[in-house]
Amino acid sequence: MPSSAPWRGCANGDEAVRLAHLLARYIPHFIALSASSPFYQGVDTAFQSSRLTSINAFPLSGCMPFVQDWDEFNAYYQKMASLNIVASMKDFYWDIRPKPEYGTVEIRVCDTPLRIETAVQLAAYAQTLCKYFLDHRELCPARDTYLTYSYNRFQSCRFGLAGVVIEPVQNDQIPIKDDILHTLDMLAETAQELGTGDVIAAIRENAIKGCSDADWLRAVHVETGSLSEVVQRQAQVWMEGR
Repeated sequence: MPSSAPWRGCANGDEAVRLAHLLARYIPHFIALSASSPFYQGVDTAFQSSRLTSINAFPLSGCMPFVQDWDEFNAYYQKMASLNIVASMKDFYWDIRPKPEYGTVEIRVCDTPLRIETAVQLAAYAQTLCKYFLDHRELCPARDTYLTYSYNRFQSCRFGLAGVVIEPVQNDQIPIKDDILHTLDMLAETAQELGTGDVIAAIRENAIKGCSDADWLRAVHVETGSLSEVVQRQAQVWMEGR
């Protein structure tokens, strides 16, 4: 039951709901930075991250409803359970969801990186964003974030770092790469306080280069013409680095 959560990573359920909504704005960043699934069943999908398109088949995929606090979340959960739509939190296939059993918020959109360094960078990015939000209590979730959520999610899945995002509050259309760089500027002081400055710098460098793991995988396929060779080199990268 969500209401019995032993909150640890977050101070309480209200904090988890707030963080989930605030992080929703940055989901395209995590998709684009982790993109590594251009192929599906041996076919180039033309997507940087094709994995999330398969998740779309589930009825409770996408984003969490705009509930205001943990009590409202519990009421939503109980209603869905009474309708026999869900039996546990695992039945919510949202991109971000509270994780009551660990007392945390779970970001679920990332592809599997080819290198452990990329996984560390993504974790540090999430941690730094959360600390920033916790330190800036004046920041409140905006319902309008979800007006462009699906569009921004598609852009990052399809085009990765070459995509664009629409910021509905400011009514701006921004290249994802630029949006990441602006966000890293915003997080600079927080990263220094948290000790993630070096990792954030590495994310900046990767964003500026604009080349994802998906691009690398495609380049190997163009070079070799063999998906078997792509898998072989992918495994080698994971084991040895590149």
